[in-house]
Amino acid sequence: MSKFKITIDDEEVVVDQNTSILDAAKQAGINIPTLCHHESLEDYGACRLCAVEVTKRGRSKIKASCTYPIREELVVDTRSKRVISARKMILELLLARCPESQELQDLADDIGLKQVRFEKEDHDCILCGLCIRTCNEILGVEAISFKGRGPEREVTTPFEDPSAVCIGCKFCSYVCPVNIIDIEDKDGKRIISRWNTELELVKCKTCGEYFAPQRLLDYLKNRFEELPEVFIDTCLNCKREIFGDKLTENVYFEFSLI
Repeated sequence: MSKFKITIDDEEVVVDQNTSILDAAKQAGINIPTLCHHESLEDYGACRLCAVEVTKRGRSKIKASCTYPIREELVVDTRSKRVISARKMILELLLARCPESQELQDLADDIGLKQVRFEKEDHDCILCGLCIRTCNEILGVEAISFKGRGPEREVTTPFEDPSAVCIGCKFCSYVCPVNIIDIEDKDGKRIISRWNTELELVKCKTCGEYFAPQRLLDYLKNRFEELPEVFIDTCLNCKREIFGDKLTENVYFEFSLI
């Protein structure tokens, strides 16, 4: 595979062909803010907050770093005046849409955004698509999707009814960058109010505590046929006690949210 030498904020970095600028910056220890990126998902370029200034052949443009593959020598500036101006505009629009978001307010403080000039709305979802993509790409469940276009666009279940396929895995809540998907285990049920969905919980066969929806356990049995039954039918705390060091980071990630 070909390698290219690029310059990011005056630092030279050698990367493989088709590495994204965002990943190259991480390799160089340079932080680029983003809301829609997750290392386990294909890059999407929804939030545009990862904008950088790319110069090649004497011309510069503002590009989303997560979706820009490196295929030649480039000069990248992650903190130029154009970049900061672009990020401030993006955050202004996001804060106008979701004015109560603490995460967006913190980002605005970091970048020095003092005022939102646009009319404020009352949404809380930034439409980054992380929850949808996680449900589709990682789990293959497709319990949620986008509905509508433009200002009417939103994330919801089919026909806005209680989901017939949601497995209650919590991954949507885990990846949400603005922490708006609340999931509660109460009275033997997993309640996902945002998706208008309630799932009956089953009890851990070791300690007897409620811990996971039956749909989730059925999903895990089908996906990980090689795992012993006790691994699926016990809660995380009991798995830790039973398996100890054998609970690898990869398996822990798959099961940590039950």
